[in-house]
Amino acid sequence: MACLFAARLARAGLAPQILGAWPEGIAALQRDGVHFIDENGVEQRCAVQATTNPADCAGALAALVLVKAWQTERAARQLATCLAADGVALTLQNGMGNYETLCAILGSERAAVGINTLGAHLLQAGRVRTAGEGTLTLGVQPRLEALVALLQAAGFQVEQSPAIPSLLWGKLVINAAINPLSALLRVPNGELVQRPSARLLLAETVYETAAVAEAMQIDLPYSNPIATVEAVARRTGENRSSMLQDVLRGAPTEIEAINGAVVRAGQQTRTPTPLNHVLCKLIKGLTTDENRYLSK
Repeated sequence: MACLFAARLARAGLAPQILGAWPEGIAALQRDGVHFIDENGVEQRCAVQATTNPADCAGALAALVLVKAWQTERAARQLATCLAADGVALTLQNGMGNYETLCAILGSERAAVGINTLGAHLLQAGRVRTAGEGTLTLGVQPRLEALVALLQAAGFQVEQSPAIPSLLWGKLVINAAINPLSALLRVPNGELVQRPSARLLLAETVYETAAVAEAMQIDLPYSNPIATVEAVARRTGENRSSMLQDVLRGAPTEIEAINGAVVRAGQQTRTPTPLNHVLCKLIKGLTTDENRYLSK
């Protein structure tokens, strides 16, 4: 996702800088920039700056936090050393708890939250293909004005809304069903509504997660959760979910920030979450090399 945003900002004539922790990825970006493949299959090289050293980004006025949820604390601590005192870090990540982590480390005045519905597929280090257009819906935060203008200049559809808890849970219901099931079955999103048993399990997971949202007194941004999730699966039919991509490369997933968050909210509200609990255990059973990644 970082490559997608950087490429589109670069194409708009801006000079994005990527601060990352993946040595091979940063080296590829330093050597050859981002190779971005658009929705028509056209590939373009976009020059970007890339570094693993927060000092190289000192004085940054705005940062997009696009790392995996299990990397948020590390990224926030890096930002604490390079984000300007009057800057803002905007999380557009999957799952729950990322904004709270940013607030705890950076202070609430330097943190903002948004919902990202764009899709991207990293083909190899420094080479990314778009996997569907979407909207950026951002919370209301005074320091976001300049960043919103930059994102709009890069062609992103940007909206602002005070109803962020509703939107976060709306996305969580979608991710909690599509991501783990696509990863376990090793199929693109569209297959989940084409296989009868998978479609039934998808619906049951959606129903369970929506019940937790209701118990949390969260109004979802749609009236029919099952129909909405099935529509998303169809619309992104060829897309491989981020969790599937993680599983295929043996990396830790965001299962704790997605289905794990549902389980914890269920415990808080005494709402049963057996499907989300089992999905957490199954996904964790697929990733056996966590320590190598968590040490980065």
